[in-house]
Amino acid sequence: MKRVLITIILVLAFFYTGLMACTDIAVGKLATVDGSVISAQSVDGSYDSRLLIQPAADHEPGSMTPVWEWIIYADRRPLVQLGEIPQVEHTYQWIQTSYPFSNEKGLLFGETTIYGARATANGPDAIMTIEQLEAFALQRCTTAREAIELMGALAVEYGYRESCARGEGLTIADGNEVWFFEVYGVGPLWKPGDGPGAIWAAQRVPDDHMTVIGNASIIGEIDLTTNRPPNVDEDHFLICDNYLQSAIDLGLWTEGQEGPFVWKKVIGAIGNWNPRVWRVFSKYQPSGNWEYGSDTSAYPFSFKPDTQVSVYDIIELYRDVMADTPADQLANEAWNYVTNPGTDREQTRKSDLATPQPGSSIRNLIGLPSTQRLIAVQSTSCYFINQTREWMPDTIGNISWFGLGNGHKAVVVPIYCGITRVPESWKNVNRGISKINRDEAFWAFYTVDRLSQQRYGDMMPRIDAVRIPLQQKMYDMQEAIEATALALYETDPALANEFLTNYTNSLMIEVERAYWDLADQLILRLP
Repeated sequence: MKRVLITIILVLAFFYTGLMACTDIAVGKLATVDGSVISAQSVDGSYDSRLLIQPAADHEPGSMTPVWEWIIYADRRPLVQLGEIPQVEHTYQWIQTSYPFSNEKGLLFGETTIYGARATANGPDAIMTIEQLEAFALQRCTTAREAIELMGALAVEYGYRESCARGEGLTIADGNEVWFFEVYGVGPLWKPGDGPGAIWAAQRVPDDHMTVIGNASIIGEIDLTTNRPPNVDEDHFLICDNYLQSAIDLGLWTEGQEGPFVWKKVIGAIGNWNPRVWRVFSKYQPSGNWEYGSDTSAYPFSFKPDTQVSVYDIIELYRDVMADTPADQLANEAWNYVTNPGTDREQTRKSDLATPQPGSSIRNLIGLPSTQRLIAVQSTSCYFINQTREWMPDTIGNISWFGLGNGHKAVVVPIYCGITRVPESWKNVNRGISKINRDEAFWAFYTVDRLSQQRYGDMMPRIDAVRIPLQQKMYDMQEAIEATALALYETDPALANEFLTNYTNSLMIEVERAYWDLADQLILRLP
């Protein structure tokens, strides 16, 4: 009877699984041109993209703090309190959006939902969603290791609760290292007091490596004697004590079973093909001869890029639409048409309706193949490329390059981790109301994206004429801005932080206005 009940709950969980569509990148400090550590995420789907800066605070000893559900949709639905945990005496300033990503100490996160084995679906008594775990870690921790240990302990004690799907992954960076953390539930019948309420593991990305996570587990074989992957240092891997017993209890592994315990297949239930994973491996390590359509589940946890990368390279990666690959929709001949047929002026031209991100209606109309999952997608709510540099003061060396909407067409602005405010238009949006609001920055980027999708060939060059100079100016100014901030920091750290706050706010206002102006121009170029 118990097994029947579990099966029923799992079937229901399958039908109510939310959209899973985020791409994470992690880069170690020796794999970057300047020693930065990078953690990045695209928040793909209709999620809360408001930027809310939660200030540092002191709390009464012995006080409690609530555990919330629906943080990811807080722009349109009320939070629901699931429980509470003991509060700490001091919490750091942190930045909240659907998936919180930064604190004043330079602890930086990226999130990606993972399918996970169906048996790991959680029950109603588990209360720790991934976004709540991120918030607690940002409030309380300064390093990636501290964050992993705290989140793992909270998930085990209070139960991991899915908010989008069964599993979750996080890239977690501090000034010295970057890790990838995975967490899953222990089945729908778990209740507090039944034992561990989560299964989790975390692996450090080697300093000279980078990795990509596209909604799929990447942790590989676990040696059941050492409880870590073969050839991985003990100091580079963390795992919960109960992982093997929980896998046995859930029917995912048999006690005494022969053969390798491959985490991403036993717990993570990874598929065999992930175009985003192939794209990143082939782009940054072409010497590996990664074949398009190959079994990406067999790819290693991470890889050494052929050349070191910059944070600007990773920003540009989030614009990627598989150009010049077998998945390039813009290159498909179905977009072509012939002018002046049968005459000496006959020419084959590409329609200006051609787009690298075609929707199903146009694909069906002209016979395009199904689109491979791209890194840059129209459904993106926001995205951020986190850059942390340990040789600078926290409030200067740690940046989140933050953008709204489709990364292929948007601009990112540098949000220094200690800034104290953002413009009102970046703090407000309600995606639950299908109506453009010119007092909300998100709609400027969304409107440009949606308009240009109707006539990409004509409008994309006009977007680039605005986007590229704006973005390049920020890149060019970064060194001078930070030199000024460092000089101010020597005599007055608060003044340096106010300088960076004003700089970030001015950029946000500038790019928002530029995109509203662009939207007004593009609407007149519709077919």
